[in-house]
Amino acid sequence: MIVTVTMNPAIDRTIDIGTFVHGGLNRIKRTCMDAGGKGINVSKTIHHLGGETVATGFVAGNAGETIQRVLADYGIPADFVSVSGETRTNTKVVEEGGVVTELNEPGPKVTQEKLEELITKLEGYAAPGTLVVLSGSIPRGVPKDIYGVLTEKMHAKGAAVLLDADGELFACSLYAKPDMIKPNIVELEQYFANSQNGASEARQKPTCRHITELGQRLLDRGIGQVAISMGGDGAVFMKNGCTVRCRALPVQVHSTVGAGDAMVAALAYAWEQGLSFEQAAALGMASSAGAVTTVGTKPPTRELVDELLKKVALERL
Repeated sequence: MIVTVTMNPAIDRTIDIGTFVHGGLNRIKRTCMDAGGKGINVSKTIHHLGGETVATGFVAGNAGETIQRVLADYGIPADFVSVSGETRTNTKVVEEGGVVTELNEPGPKVTQEKLEELITKLEGYAAPGTLVVLSGSIPRGVPKDIYGVLTEKMHAKGAAVLLDADGELFACSLYAKPDMIKPNIVELEQYFANSQNGASEARQKPTCRHITELGQRLLDRGIGQVAISMGGDGAVFMKNGCTVRCRALPVQVHSTVGAGDAMVAALAYAWEQGLSFEQAAALGMASSAGAVTTVGTKPPTRELVDELLKKVALERL
């Protein structure tokens, strides 16, 4: 079983324009809306890959009801905790060429009582053979170490954890040793630059060797697997004893929004299906590449992912 946790979901409103004119008139070419938030995007992609998930987290107000209806239309079971207020709407302005400007609302405030309700719900799902995906931002009222706390609680029940977070959420969670993590190269460099012994390590153009050295330091701390996305430079996938690099696939980029979520979804799906490390890496690259070709936060189809899988080349490092 795969359980995705989206503590701060959103209605994603994607606007396509030509070139953004700051302080001037911008004419909209196309608008689309969808249920979003990183964990929800992960669930949608897993569904398209042929897997099954349960989506949980916090929802509020009319927007929260809309998210649950959209998931029902996808056929994805939803088990959210309802809170006061209104689930946020995030606006993404996409220019020709794929440049994205994001305008994200803060979302509702969550009480300690509601947080405990979600924790209890997750403990009910946690068991050997369950993967819990913790991803994205958190709403007001939730402490920065929540992903670390949840990782410990999930491990205590025998479940595995895949973490996709940045900034303080990432830094405050690693002590709990999640089974898999997926930082991008910017997040990884920021983490080590802000750590006590890494202030001088950030570089203008990090080399592949430098990236793998940082990844190995995370593995040495007890993290099971590390996937480091590098945008147009592809990605590096690591576990102790095995490191592979995948070059970016040549696709027509519409928007990079959701590419990281698609990679996380592929890694989660591969885990549940018992695929090999190399198969998981290839599926992650194909799914991520497929996601950048779609409009809004729509996931790639399984047919597209399978076609892109034929183009993935893995390089052992």
